[in-house]
Amino acid sequence: MSFRRIENVGIVVKPDHSEAWQTAGELAEWLTARGIGVSTYRFDGNPPTEPEQKGRLSDEAREIVERSELIVVLGGDGTMISTARMIGDADVLVLGVNYGSLGYLTDFRIEEMYSALEAIFEGNYEIDRRVMLGAEHRRGDEMLAKGRVLNDVVINKAAIARVIEIDVNLNGLFVNSFRADGLIVSTPTGSTAYNLSAGGPIIYPSMNAVVLTPICPFTLTNRPIVVPDDAEIELCLKDENEGVVLTLDGQTAYSLRSGDKVKIRKSRTTFNLLQPPNRNYFDVLRNKLKWGR
Repeated sequence: MSFRRIENVGIVVKPDHSEAWQTAGELAEWLTARGIGVSTYRFDGNPPTEPEQKGRLSDEAREIVERSELIVVLGGDGTMISTARMIGDADVLVLGVNYGSLGYLTDFRIEEMYSALEAIFEGNYEIDRRVMLGAEHRRGDEMLAKGRVLNDVVINKAAIARVIEIDVNLNGLFVNSFRADGLIVSTPTGSTAYNLSAGGPIIYPSMNAVVLTPICPFTLTNRPIVVPDDAEIELCLKDENEGVVLTLDGQTAYSLRSGDKVKIRKSRTTFNLLQPPNRNYFDVLRNKLKWGR
């Protein structure tokens, strides 16, 4: 682990959470008293609806990312996912303080925040580098959209749509034609999210793997499959079916037509999550999934 001097900290706050906003103010004062530059950003909680706005950052968010070595997130996993999209390619450390319900990614409790920051400023920290995936939505030769995900890329149908058919290719090799309500392509981080609800496996965060999980498959022999994360995955919607959408981390959505393709590759950059020294991944699983209770 190489020591990184922290001179500027960005604070990202969960939308419409008065307690988190109050903590952000107190944290800003604490950091300023120690000579640390501070910038605060609050998501409005509403994902963009217009295609030209999806994946774009405000100038304020971009400036915070560019000048911060560390970003403290006061929120839940949804706020962390929004922060991952906000950070983009930047090599920034992220500390998550749980103000949400589950908190798989926001490991630190509020009472641990200041002691954790003191340790970080002294260079005493471990980085959990989480794999991210890049996705491109293509229609013929035209690329309609692209984005990066921390959890998952999902193709699924609206409530009134029929079972859909999705062809899957891995490094140019045909894998299967899945007939299902949809398909999830999940990172190890996302394996405890939608993937888990759909019956997919839990994958240890540091594994170099991606899992493809069909949602309510028409044929029960269509099961989740784990593949290397350096593979190029191509999904193709086979039939014309209104209401089929591509969603990235559950926060941005794009309409799909028959013949549309989604190309998925491992991102060059990782999400650099700081870990509490007194807990490990299995502690988190036992707590969140209530194992043994």
